[in-house]
Amino acid sequence: MSAEATPYEALGGAEKLRALVDGFYRLMDTTPEYYPIRKLHPQDLAGSAEKLYLFLSGWLGGPPLYQQKFGQPFLRARHLPFAIGETERDLWVACMRQALRDAQVEEGLSRALADAFYKTADHLRNRPEG
Repeated sequence: MSAEATPYEALGGAEKLRALVDGFYRLMDTTPEYYPIRKLHPQDLAGSAEKLYLFLSGWLGGPPLYQQKFGQPFLRARHLPFAIGETERDLWVACMRQALRDAQVEEGLSRALADAFYKTADHLRNRPEG
């Protein structure tokens, strides 16, 4: 990754991002250990996948597709209706880490993205533990 490349560019752009998001939701939908986060989503994951793709495009430094379509993401506010604790955070991040591996994202970029995903997922926690 060059010093000037955005994470979006380093990942491989729109096609690679779409594959990552599709893989993430395929894992969530088919891997039993991800059921606790799967059940927070609608039966049809297409809308969720599209919104995550649009959001990640801009979040990673690519085209701000989510903002163009929906305005500011206000992630925390949009996730308040869902009980998100440490378990949900950790499962979401584990699913994304597996999707990054499956998409064969370069190891250094994968680690950096996983760290950033963890920080964002941790910010969305809205349920006390214990």
